Amino acid sequence: MLAIYKKEMRAYFTHMMGYIFLAFMLLIMGIWFVQANIRGANTNFHAVLTNTTMFFFMLIPVITMRMFTEEIRQKTDALLFTSPLSIFSIVMGKFLAAFSLFMVATLITIIMPLMINQYGELPVSQIVGTYIGFVLVGAACIAVGVFISVLTDNQIIAAVSTFGAIFVMFLMNQVAASMPTSTFASFMFVAAIIIIFVAIWYNATRNIWATIVVAALSLLVAGGLYFFNNLIFDGIIIRVLLWFSIFARFGNFSVGILNINDLVYYLSFSTLFVYLTVNVIEKRRWR
Repeated sequence: MLAIYKKEMRAYFTHMMGYIFLAFMLLIMGIWFVQANIRGANTNFHAVLTNTTMFFFMLIPVITMRMFTEEIRQKTDALLFTSPLSIFSIVMGKFLAAFSLFMVATLITIIMPLMINQYGELPVSQIVGTYIGFVLVGAACIAVGVFISVLTDNQIIAAVSTFGAIFVMFLMNQVAASMPTSTFASFMFVAAIIIIFVAIWYNATRNIWATIVVAALSLLVAGGLYFFNNLIFDGIIIRVLLWFSIFARFGNFSVGILNINDLVYYLSFSTLFVYLTVNVIEKRRWR
């Protein structure tokens, strides 16, 4: 893992991507900082961090778009995946390198709240809470970017796809609010998820009979629950979509509230996409 981590860190500053990301992120935060704090002569620095998260859909693709696409394009992925290192170590090495670069930029910004200490007493707990949320949201977005980068050999496609995925997650609250809440619509939504899961199952196992059994049992259970107690499905579409709204839970951190459920959510979200990345590579490795 350490060898992959070092290789990725060197690559960021060899190909200028690291410098571009640092410059872009610090520029955005600097603009918000001057407008909100310097000109306004106030200590509400947490607003700068909150506003910067809105630009993650532009920032994160810069550090994740070449992560696996470059390996696939240069045909070095076969050498990488047949090395003694485990796939998990390779993925974590790349993920931690991107996260480290993000943390470098984040740590540099700590000088900003110190600069405005002269305007009054800093809301330390609120700023610290916002920083924690900022880092967790960043980690979740990076995990999504890493996953998308392993699906294509084109950096532009990886960047645009990551941009779109994070942007959709940013708007997920509005998307969820527009979804139907009826139990029948929720049941159809669950049925669609089952079909997608079954398709993934078949793609992974190529066992048609096992796939048919899993599909039949899953749909039978869902249909039985709907028939005997359809209230279970009430509002399930909104609940599922809100799970993917990684920015919705950031609000608690931005007011200085540290909720264990939010911490577990972000760690689980990042872990899920790291696992999916490992799974995609493992499947490709044995083809």
